[in-house]
Amino acid sequence: MTDDAIPAATVLLLRDAPFEALMIKRHENMDFAGGALVFPGGRVGEGDRDPAWADHCDGFEAVPEDQRAARITAIREAFEETGILLARRDGETDYVSDAFAQSVDPWRAVVEKDDRKFLEFAQREKLRLACDALHFFAHWIAPRGGPERRYDTLFFAARAPASRKAREDGNEATEAIWIAPQAALAAREKGARKMIFPTARNVELLNLSDSVDAAFDFAARRKIAPVMPKLVERDGARFLAIPDDLGYPVTEEPLETALRS
Repeated sequence: MTDDAIPAATVLLLRDAPFEALMIKRHENMDFAGGALVFPGGRVGEGDRDPAWADHCDGFEAVPEDQRAARITAIREAFEETGILLARRDGETDYVSDAFAQSVDPWRAVVEKDDRKFLEFAQREKLRLACDALHFFAHWIAPRGGPERRYDTLFFAARAPASRKAREDGNEATEAIWIAPQAALAAREKGARKMIFPTARNVELLNLSDSVDAAFDFAARRKIAPVMPKLVERDGARFLAIPDDLGYPVTEEPLETALRS
């Protein structure tokens, strides 16, 4: 994590047959990426850093220390924004059922107001967060000098629980959709969907795979380093660009397009 950038985390919830990702449309009135399609996520909260999580997360000790709070954030934000809960009951190996996730739905609003309540929720319901199910996928840092808050964001990918329904919260997320990466990119190209620069680049990266396992394998083999976009000028035109050695199929975009999306 760097300087004044705000630590954050995002999760790409994936499923097969067909290969799709869960994306949400942010409320039009949101200061950051209002109306855009994004992956569930948000800033790392103080409650996500509570050392007591060590007793309520599967795989906690095996996770790099600098990713632990971010993984909790990713799971928390997915629950808040989509109702999907990547957690297991104590002593069980399967994710909690969709019926259980719906039964604890009121906790979503409670946790959204105070992220510290997420630990209380896990303790009361005897839950263990599936931190072991998250695969490190990307790391992006917003450049300095922009008009908006800067975020230092860790991206994770996870297989969504089978037959799980996504239920947008209606607050931060006004729509939750399962969509193939190529379809999301086509909708952005046509202007039917907004998508900010980092999201588009990571959807393109996801589009290089055709299954959940392939996406995990690609992430494990790919060089993952912090990506900080920069402004470049060439032949009188300005572009937003990223390094070309990190596996991204598109590494620059005209500034006017990047800002409009």
